[in-house]
Amino acid sequence: MDVPGYVWLLTVIGIVVMLAFDFLFHVRKAHTPTLKEAAIWSSVYVGIAILFGLGVWILGGQSMGAEYFAGYVTEKALSVDNLFVFLIIMTGFAVPRADQQKALLFGIVFALIARTGFIFIGAALINRFAWVFYLFGLVLLLTAGNMLKPEGEESHNGDNIMVRIAQKLFRTTDHYDGDKLMTVENGKKVLTPMVLVIGAIGGTDILFALDSIPAIYGLTENVYIVFTATAFALLGLRQLFFLIDGLLDRLIYLSYGLAAILGFIGIKLILHALHENNVPFINGGEPVEVVEISTALSLSVIIGVLLVTVIASLISPKGRAQNAVANARRHARQYLDLSYEADQRLREKTFEALLREEQIIRGLPEKYRRQIRDEHELMDLLHRAHTVKDGRVAAGYGSARAKADS
Repeated sequence: MDVPGYVWLLTVIGIVVMLAFDFLFHVRKAHTPTLKEAAIWSSVYVGIAILFGLGVWILGGQSMGAEYFAGYVTEKALSVDNLFVFLIIMTGFAVPRADQQKALLFGIVFALIARTGFIFIGAALINRFAWVFYLFGLVLLLTAGNMLKPEGEESHNGDNIMVRIAQKLFRTTDHYDGDKLMTVENGKKVLTPMVLVIGAIGGTDILFALDSIPAIYGLTENVYIVFTATAFALLGLRQLFFLIDGLLDRLIYLSYGLAAILGFIGIKLILHALHENNVPFINGGEPVEVVEISTALSLSVIIGVLLVTVIASLISPKGRAQNAVANARRHARQYLDLSYEADQRLREKTFEALLREEQIIRGLPEKYRRQIRDEHELMDLLHRAHTVKDGRVAAGYGSARAKADS
């Protein structure tokens, strides 16, 4: 189905308006989003994406609607895997909590622009070379195989090529100036580390596009559907980051679920390529009679795999243990870093979360305790966090006594 130009224009305007709204009303003033705020706005963006999909279903037909939802769910699931790396980038660059929103939004906007380019390049290749489906299918199968590697606390490594490129390209100050991209140092305007963070997030997301774009083209060849499903999956990514960053390490089976989905779509692409075959050395350049996988079946498989993966992860004792250890390590570092959270009330909430995680760690069976990476380093972090807390309590008590005596 061809989509009229005015529909494209209205869609792009709508997406730009949502991004502008997000910046002006949520990101422009640096603050740390509460769990309630993140949950509400995540729900709003998911709701908008669903309503848009229902509109596509009604106006474009059942097939087009199913393609949109299959593409959206797949891109959303893949974007959750992106959040692991975003979290490590934020931690590695020691981005203050209140300033993380701007880094995420700018990185996502950069990635959306770049992915749009990839989408149209992919469409041009598909229209000109039918064998591209073989290539896309192979890419997805290789990516799926790579995702099947065993995972642990250190599985998602933040030392990626985009971080290193950003560090080489930009010379920045050693400190942040709020969420500003530039500051004045020794009378000269210089870049802040925020530029590195945005570049690393945007660049990393472009690398993720190398498997997500072929994946969605395995579900639909409609460029409008590919673009809108990708855009809506990215739009709520900032809110989703603050909503589930404490649960990311608990999703221990997510990579296996994503591997199954990408492998399934890879096979679907190769079957489609065989059905449309014109490669001379395959069946003499003639189409091969094979079974093609319908969009409805694809949508059912994608949703089914994700449900099983997420539920299995959430009820897994190993996932609960891994999540507690990872969060305890991260929260201890955040509490010790005085520049991380300026709001002392929120800083104390970080310590309260740390106490809950310590309690879970103390109750872990021995087999899980043996799997803790760098346990001595973790125990030292926890000890230092408690020492700082005790010092703050003592200082507060002394201040209160002094006021009482006066």
